[in-house]
Order: sequence, then structure tokens, then C-alpha cells
Amino acid sequence: MLQEDSGPGRAGTTGVGRRTVAKSAVLAVATMLAGGGGVAQAHAPGRTRARGSGDVVVRLPSPTGPHRIGVTTLHLVDRSRRDPWVPEIPVREVMVTVFYPARTVRGYPPAPQMAADAVDLFKAIDASVHHLPANGVNWAATTTHAHTDAPAQPVRRPVLVYSPGGGDPRTMGTGVAEEMASHGHVVVTVDHPGDAGEVSFPGGMTGRDKVRRTVFTGDPRQDPQLFRTAFDTRIADTRFVLDQLEGLAAGRNPDAQGRALPQDLGRALDLRRVGMYGHSAGGTTAAETMYEDRRIRAALNMEGYLDHPPKAPGKEGELFPVARYGVDRPLLLLGTDGFIDRRGLERSWSAMLAHPHGRTRRRGLHNAAHWVFTDYAAIAPQLQAAGVMAAGDRINLVGAIAPARSVPAVRHCVLSFFSRHLHPH
Repeated sequence: MLQEDSGPGRAGTTGVGRRTVAKSAVLAVATMLAGGGGVAQAHAPGRTRARGSGDVVVRLPSPTGPHRIGVTTLHLVDRSRRDPWVPEIPVREVMVTVFYPARTVRGYPPAPQMAADAVDLFKAIDASVHHLPANGVNWAATTTHAHTDAPAQPVRRPVLVYSPGGGDPRTMGTGVAEEMASHGHVVVTVDHPGDAGEVSFPGGMTGRDKVRRTVFTGDPRQDPQLFRTAFDTRIADTRFVLDQLEGLAAGRNPDAQGRALPQDLGRALDLRRVGMYGHSAGGTTAAETMYEDRRIRAALNMEGYLDHPPKAPGKEGELFPVARYGVDRPLLLLGTDGFIDRRGLERSWSAMLAHPHGRTRRRGLHNAAHWVFTDYAAIAPQLQAAGVMAAGDRINLVGAIAPARSVPAVRHCVLSFFSRHLHPH
């Protein structure tokens, strides 16, 4: 379970011995692309078989809060920036999903976890990287517990922004987002196109297809300039999203297609209470964006590096400003004992914790591995139980910890952290 590791001025390490985790080439690439109130018990879901086929359909754990959940997607276009990855794309596009407490969900269908047109690329990219089965699973059939375009409760709520790991889609952060929305937060999950494995857009555009795939073909931490471009882009994307949320709260529709938005969605945003969390590269993004943008009042970094890769072998990489100078707002560093590069992570996390007047804390999840902070924590054990995923691949991905323990532990950590630090003025 989660355990306090260290606080300001005490670098510390997790209080358990390191587990040796098999490091395949593909898994290494994926990892480096990375970079209160209590919660009622959340039960790991059972798998099912798709009707009329032998394919497994995985289920996401139910949220435990008192609120029913609405969900909508927004296509946001920043015309002040060109796409950094594909010169032919004349603008920078960002896709986001907004989860929020709903006034009613009657007549509004549950949303799928991922867009149907993204499934083929998911199987070709994400499944391969994470050693998931390319066949035998109906990825398009998994539904969420959130209802498409349901009217929002017209009550100002704290806003959380989520950034996924490098090469990962925002859809694999659905479980925590739903949990937070069920407990009264508005959660905005962000895809960073060109970085994310696959991103489905409402339509095509010059220079790209309707579903855009990642440009990464290797490990960005082996290419300092690529790494810097990725994080400069992620931070700019996040600040742009915050700008668009301000417009939404002011009564404007930021969707590039002008699509009708759920009733009272803008009235649900309390932008005086903004937090950010992220996994891996998304955790790096959350911490550094908080340093650069005072609109973010608290941030949670789930196992993201806080330094750049070295420019030459044998050298140390430059620390991100957040680790070099510290921050005056709460930052939680959340790690696992099964992360394959704990030693590489330790340098920048220790620097972050060493600031004498900082508000950074660190906690650890034991018997777990890097992707336990995502929906894979519930998905991988279901696939293993169905006989379509090897036990070793499941352990490499999320660890041996049972989802009945890992899912509530991660949810409780995120919920308690933001409930404590985004309290009303």
C-alpha cells in the first residue's frame, strides 16, 4: 500500500528492497517515453466475453463517490502555434475529455473508453509496447461510467487537469478521472497529439489523418532535443487548455467545431481551485507547469523524471526549474518500488525534496510497477486471468499487486491530496 517515504529536506528511499524487473527493449522505450476524505472500497471488475464472439471485454472499476458523472470531449485549436512535430499541420490541436458531476444521466448513454476509430492504432502501438494481446480482446467494447453530454450540476467545482505518460493516450487515465468526478471535481484529461500513441479527432486536417499516431519511434531520453521539444509542447498545451477553460467558464464555447456543450458545463468550473496530476511524462508536465503557471495550486507527479537527459555520456542532465528552485505550492511525488529506472529517477526527486522551505512530499506504492497509476492496473490482471496475457508481462506493466488493493490506494492518494489542497477559499 501507499507509504510515506520522505518530506522536505529528506531525500530518502522506499522502505523495501528493490525488485528486479525484466527490461525488454520495447518496455524500456515505453517507460522512458514517460518519463480529503476517504474512499469507499473499490472492487476490481470481472472480465466478460463480447456477445457473439470469444473476445474478452475488460471492465473499468466503478467510481465510489456520490455523484453521477457526465463526460464530453473538446477539440481545441491554438492558432498561435504550429504543430511542432509535423510542419504541414498549420495549427496546434489538443483533444481533451471533461468528466464532471452530472445533474442527471437519464437518457444519456455511457461513453466508450476509447473512440472506435482509434482501436486499430491502439492495438498496433499501445498493445505492442505494453505486451498486451493484439487479438482476443474487444477494446472498443469497454464502456465508462460517465454519460455522454449529460447536463452538469451548476455548482462551482475544483478543476483537475490530467496529462498521460509519453506515448500513452488520455483514455488510459479514465478510472482515476471518474473517481475524482464522482467525488465532486471536474477533471480534464489531455492528449498531446504527436506524442500520444493515437488521437482521434472529429475530422481530418491538412497534414494529418482523422486518427493521428505518435511520431515517437525510439526513446526521447536518448535524444535531448526531441525530449525538450516534447516537454515544451506539453507545457504549452496545458497552459493553452487552462486558457480555454477560462473562456468556457466565462460563457464561451472553445470547441473548434462549435459543437453544443453539455448544459451548465462552464458554470461547474471553479478556476480559483485548479490542480494538476500526471503519470510519467505527464507527472513531469504537472510539476513543471505548476512551477511556470501560478493558476495551478497543487500538483501530483506519478513517477515522472524532473531532469533532462544528459547531452553527453557520463554527464548529468539539467534539472527542470521546478527541481532546481523548488515551488511554494504542494507537490506530491508518487512512485513504485518496481520502476525499472528508480536510480535514474532518484537524482531529480532528491533535488526536489532537498529544498528546505518547499512543500514537496513523497509516497510509494509497493509490489507495483510503473503503469499501476493508469487503467492498466485493473485491465492487465483481467487479461492475465483470461489467459491472454502472460503473468510476467502483467508484472512488468503494473506489478504483482492485486487490483483490489492498487486501485483504491491510488484513488485515495489522489483524492485525499487534492481535497486537502484545493479546499474552498
